[in-house]
Order: sequence, then structure tokens, then C-alpha cells
Amino acid sequence: MASDTHRAIEAVWRIEAPRLIAGLAGLVRDVGLAEELAQDALVAALEQWPESGVPRNPGAWLMTVSKRRAVDLIRRNERMSRNLAELGHRLETAVEPPEPDEIEDDLLRLVFTACHPALSMEARVALTLRVLGGLSTDEIARAFLVPEPTAAQRIVRAKRTLADRKIPFEVPQGAELAGRLSSVLEVIYLIFNEGYSATAGDDWMRPGLCEDALRLGRVLAGLMPAEPEVHGLVALMEIQASRAAARVGPSGEPVLLLEQDRTRWDRLLIGRGLAALARAESLAEERAASLAEERTEGLAEERAGAAGPYTLQAAIAACHARAFDPGDTDWVRIAGLYESLARLARSPVVELNRAVALSMAYGPAVGLDLLDQIVDEPALKGYHLLPSVRGDLLFRLGRRGEARAEFERAAAMTRNSRERALLHERAAAC
Repeated sequence: MASDTHRAIEAVWRIEAPRLIAGLAGLVRDVGLAEELAQDALVAALEQWPESGVPRNPGAWLMTVSKRRAVDLIRRNERMSRNLAELGHRLETAVEPPEPDEIEDDLLRLVFTACHPALSMEARVALTLRVLGGLSTDEIARAFLVPEPTAAQRIVRAKRTLADRKIPFEVPQGAELAGRLSSVLEVIYLIFNEGYSATAGDDWMRPGLCEDALRLGRVLAGLMPAEPEVHGLVALMEIQASRAAARVGPSGEPVLLLEQDRTRWDRLLIGRGLAALARAESLAEERAASLAEERTEGLAEERAGAAGPYTLQAAIAACHARAFDPGDTDWVRIAGLYESLARLARSPVVELNRAVALSMAYGPAVGLDLLDQIVDEPALKGYHLLPSVRGDLLFRLGRRGEARAEFERAAAMTRNSRERALLHERAAAC
């Protein structure tokens, strides 16, 4: 019975922790203190709920305990300033439980605070998983294959930076919003990608991270329903996550996209992804039409119908999702979408993916020609997928010796043991 209660508490904590910390941070204006107060409430729940049972409204119970702890903390500290005394008054007089809209506002503020550009990317990821994903320090450390003290240090430094720099607990407005939102989306997608294709270790995938990122993306879409790129990212993650069961073989080995059993793709996730993509594209068109009314005709035409990078990537993923057989894939459309993506956000990695699409649409020689143009890009130095893709194109052209050398070079670069084994197999097949 006790173990059942503890499992129930863990489930409640995963659901309620982000809203609890967000609500407390909205009151105390300090993410670090808010998390400490929430942790105190969790300890109280672990002590009391096995005896009394899980309350009917566990979120309100946790919030009430947290606020009482905050008041006690303020009263105990004789050196508290007048501002903290006023804070104590606010905590004592605040309505319980908070209104749902207030919680949602605070949750959105917490998202933008945890993903603030003042923090390093590693710190943003760790803090987001801690305060929004509800993961323990140990879980974060294991997910990213770092020692637990390293993960803990990242979280502590992140909270200290937010406090020292007096980062406002708010949602940015106006011109600042777009830049800050891109940081939030980048953090969520980085978490998803680490789960989808682990950079190191013995596992090809870490589904738990994919689920955490999807949950964060869905929450953000609910908080910012008018932002097309939020829906674009959700669409991309839903469609990619639909392939999870088919991406791993019986022994944990990777299964490449064109070799996957597509009957194992999750049609529910694909349906959700396609719906989110349609929403993203519709919002992008509405925004373009609005810009057309407000700006000069020339600029409006330039921006008209312009989808963002996540929406374009989701459209590419949708082409694969709609093809029940690999031979039915619309590679010409995919190549065109990559061309649009390159115009919008050109990078060596985008060009690498475009080379793959071109090779499938127009032949491996066309893809290899583009690949050879970017082979010396500094950003791709040490990037194992460059020689891996090049090896595949050379293999398809019948240049087996060169292909083998590229696969072996890629195997030496990757830190994922499953991927290394696959690349050695491909080298041997040459």
C-alpha cells in the first residue's frame, strides 16, 4: 500500500510541480526559492499522504503547504528587508487556490525564465527539466550521461545567475518576444533530439526525454495558442516520436528510416502531428496576411506564406508520415521544402540534409555534388553524420572502397555505441 501511495505521489509531482513552482515563483520572484519551497511541500506530502491518503486537490494542498513554509521562512529571518515583509503579507493574503488563469500566466513566465539566454544552453536544459519537467537531479544526470554533481552544479549556477542578474520573472513583449521564444523552442527540441538520437552511451533512443519534450511542447502550445512556430515544433516532435517503436530492433540496434516497418508507426501521434502542422500553417498564413495589411506591398509579398523553420521541418516529416511505403515518399517535395528551409535558416546541417533529399529525388551524384561543397565547413568538423551520409552516397554510386573509408571514419567519430556498430556493419558491407 505504501509503495502504491509513493507511486501516486510521484505521478502527482510530475504533473503538479511545474505549476506549483511557477505559482510560487510568481509570488516570491525567485525561481531557486520557489523550487526549494516546492521541494519542502513534496517532503511533507511524502510524510503525510501515506497515512492520510492523497487529497482530493493535491495541487492546492501542495501550494498551501509551500506558502505556509514561505511565511515561516520570512518570519524566522530577522534580517529580512521591508520588501520581504511585504512579500510575506502578499503570501498570507493571497487567495487559495490560485485562479487557473493566474497559474497559466505564471507557468508561461517560468518557461521564459528557465530558458533565458543569459544562461548557458546546458544550464537552460537542466533547469527546464528540473522545474518544468519535474525530473530529479539524478534523472537529468543519467539522461545526459554526466555525473550527478555536474548536473546539480548546472542547476545551482542557473538559479544563481537568474538571481544575481535580477532576471525579471515575466514574458517578454514586442520585438523581444520572437528572439526569446526561439530560445525556448530550441531548448525543448534539444531535449527531444537527445532522446530521439542519443549522442553517447549504449542506447540508440531515450524515450523518456522525448516524452518530457513533447509534454513541454504541448503545454507551451496551450499557453501560446497563437504562435505558429510553437505548433510547428509540436507537430515535428509528434511525427518523429511516432516512429519510435520502429527505430529500434529486437536487440536495441538502430533501424534506419527507409528500412523501418511502417505498420509500427503510431498513427495516433501522426494524426496529432498533422493536425498541429495544419494549425501552424494556418496561423502562419494569417500572420502573413496581417503583415500584408500593415506593411508596404513589396515587403508583404516577401513575407507572405512564410512558414518558420520548425513548421518547414514538420512538413518534411509529414511527407514521410504520409508514405505508407518508402517508395511512395515525395522526395521532390522534400527537396523543395529543404530549399525553403535553407533560404530561411541556412546552415551546414540543413545543407547536409538537403543533399540527402536531392540524392533521393534526383540521384546520388546530385547529392554528392552539394555535399562536396560543404565538406570543409568548420561547423561539420567532427560531425559523424557528414562521412556517414557521404559513405551512403558513394555506396549507391558503386564507389565501394571510398564508401567503406567514410563509414569507418564516421564510426570513429560517434560516441553512441549502437550507432558505431551500425556504421561498422555498413563499412563491412562495402
